[in-house]
Amino acid sequence: MATKTATAKPSAPAAAKVAMSGGKSGKKKQFRDKEKPTDIRLSNIEAAKAVADAIRTSLGPKGMDKMIQGKTGDVTITNDGATILKEMQVFHPAARMLVELSKAQDIEAGDGTTSVVVLCGALLDAARKLLQRGIHPTTISEAFQVAQNKAVEVLTGIAQPIKLSDTESLVKMASTSLNSKVVSQYSSLLAPLSVEAIMNIIDPATATNVNLKDIRVVAKVGGTVEDTRLVKGIVLTQKAQATGVHRVERAKVALIQFCLSPPKTDMDNQVVISDYTQMDRILREERAYILDLCKKIKKSGANVLLIQKSILRDALNDMALHFLTKMKVLVVKDIERDEIDFVSRTLGCRPIATVDHMLPEHLGQADLVEEIHIGGGNKVVSITGCQTNAKTCSILVQGSNKLLAEEAERSIHDALCVIRCLVKNKNMIAGGGAPEVELSIKLAQYAATLSGVESHCIKAFADALEIIPFTLAENAGLPPINIVTELRNRHAEGEAMAGINVKKCCITNITEENVLQPLLVSISAITLASETVRSILKIDDIVNTR
Repeated sequence: MATKTATAKPSAPAAAKVAMSGGKSGKKKQFRDKEKPTDIRLSNIEAAKAVADAIRTSLGPKGMDKMIQGKTGDVTITNDGATILKEMQVFHPAARMLVELSKAQDIEAGDGTTSVVVLCGALLDAARKLLQRGIHPTTISEAFQVAQNKAVEVLTGIAQPIKLSDTESLVKMASTSLNSKVVSQYSSLLAPLSVEAIMNIIDPATATNVNLKDIRVVAKVGGTVEDTRLVKGIVLTQKAQATGVHRVERAKVALIQFCLSPPKTDMDNQVVISDYTQMDRILREERAYILDLCKKIKKSGANVLLIQKSILRDALNDMALHFLTKMKVLVVKDIERDEIDFVSRTLGCRPIATVDHMLPEHLGQADLVEEIHIGGGNKVVSITGCQTNAKTCSILVQGSNKLLAEEAERSIHDALCVIRCLVKNKNMIAGGGAPEVELSIKLAQYAATLSGVESHCIKAFADALEIIPFTLAENAGLPPINIVTELRNRHAEGEAMAGINVKKCCITNITEENVLQPLLVSISAITLASETVRSILKIDDIVNTR
């Protein structure tokens, strides 16, 4: 039997009353809906700006360091913007955009990860003030796009071309990057080393890019940062196994991906042995199997064995190690999976998945393989004189403790990225806040030629660029307002290279102090920061789908 649900209709007076109250609440709701995009936009700006303010104190040579404690209790000390933001727990979606911004700058340029976030925070603050004046976000976004294009044009105009054969200038720019790091006192060692590493893997006459995967940076505790060295070959952090062989000349290297242990069944099972002769037979069979494996390895001509890290703990059986010791084979196990490609290309060998493929043509050749002591009781294996045309090299970074070694590794990566930027775009500009002040003046002059709201927006963009010299001065303990004002006057008088000399605590011709940086770093920072600001301005609501 079907049932119907009846709905009672209100009387005419009641309906009128409901309509009137609904009209009032509708107006309030409409008012709130109109205000919501503004509130969301301002909330996003404040959240993103909070992230920028958090790392602003780490900008520049006199910037502070951050101590980051991970979930597992591991401690990291760094002033690298990308590293700080990667380790920070950021929950607000707009704030996470600045984390992605820093990551994008790290991928594109490798340096300037702190500057790009600080610059983005200043542009967001400028946009907030324009919004409070009643300017539409789309108008601000379009004006910032115009300002960004003009800024790139001005930067390109003041840049100076550079040749990759000019090693001295390359070292100066690598030093500028390193001078703002925790290991800045070692920049005179690390900068030339970084340039030499890049020059080893490219042809300066024809190169247009650098694959940093061809340079393997290895951090190891032992010694000091001064012991950091460039190895034209491979450095393995794993030490050699106890075979009594620690040095092999004219090495033939086999990279294997199989276990030197007796085979196991695919299923869990138990075997009950009631007679010792049966146990003796099993042991003899295992011994014969392992001996056969070792004989095939030796027959191939291999005298150095690299074993890929396996999920099995007994990838290298003690009995196999015993036989290899008698055969005078140097053994290194637990080669990481991400090392396989680099090892294969450098040695010209082929990863071998089964002992049946142990053939002489699959082996790599090297002049010398040796285990070396690096201090603190630690050892590494060095493979040099590789008989291939592969342009690869390794940098062994040493430090008295883990924190220092890891920070030196990150610093060298940034220095390598600076040289890569110069290979991609062979132009350089001054540092020390000089390009930002020059840009600010030029954009302000350009804004004066325009009219209407666009002029105000571009002027705000120009003023925001001064956050870089302002922060550099502030972090160096100098009066930021006085410094920026003097910088602006010097640039207005035509001193385009005037910048902040944080060592002498004054304003000088910054190029005479060898404070230089690649053009690509500044262009990337301004472009990415501007794009992020425009993206945040166009967000008028946050929808949670969880």
